[in-house]
Amino acid sequence: MSIVRLSGVDKTFGTGVAAITALSSVDLHVERGEFVCLIGASGCGKSTILNLVAGLESPSAGTVSVDGRVAMMFQESALFPWLTVAENIQLPMRLAGIDKAQRSARSRELIATVKLDGFAAKRPHQLSGGMRQRAALARAFAQDSDVLLMDEPFGALDAMTRDILHEELDELVRARGLTVLFVTHNVREAARLADRIVVMSPRPGRVTAEFMVDIERPRRIDTPAVSTLARTVTDQLRDEALAHAHR
Repeated sequence: MSIVRLSGVDKTFGTGVAAITALSSVDLHVERGEFVCLIGASGCGKSTILNLVAGLESPSAGTVSVDGRVAMMFQESALFPWLTVAENIQLPMRLAGIDKAQRSARSRELIATVKLDGFAAKRPHQLSGGMRQRAALARAFAQDSDVLLMDEPFGALDAMTRDILHEELDELVRARGLTVLFVTHNVREAARLADRIVVMSPRPGRVTAEFMVDIERPRRIDTPAVSTLARTVTDQLRDEALAHAHR
């Protein structure tokens, strides 16, 4: 049973001569517990798909349905600067009406889960970029969502920090049975993390190819099979770009 379903989805921004069609006839189903990476050129509608699934946008045509609760992570951590790490993590629980004792216990558990022990009382400006993303991940987990939407969450991090967080995200997602829809421009990142890679055409975005990632876990970014798949996906993206340029 698919937990996320987009059927015949179009999305147009604006009207008349100023209208921009971001998505056209997109069909995409994500199975429960699946990790799907969306990849494609800038402006092909990857983030628009996340916004539609999150309910932040409505399709111009077609249908979008989600069987469960959704949490979202962005490229920037989007932590509130005046709140501590613990308070940021507790915020969705507070909004949900969970009592203070439960919030505190849950935030301590999540802080340990994302390896931020000792930083509960720190504010975002006192953390490194990687630590801020760990806190943002803990806040997403605090929402007890079924689907985690991730919009280039590691794009601004250095290679070593990104590699460590790849490993930790992989372990945490599998332990919790989460469904993930992950946007990236990094082909190796997609091959490292995904169960399935979905390639999108330049605008208007359409699903043009899918690659099942049948590579044993745990994976490394430099695993030969990951590198081979990354080359194949890169060739597909290059073909898409050339085809678009000659239209």
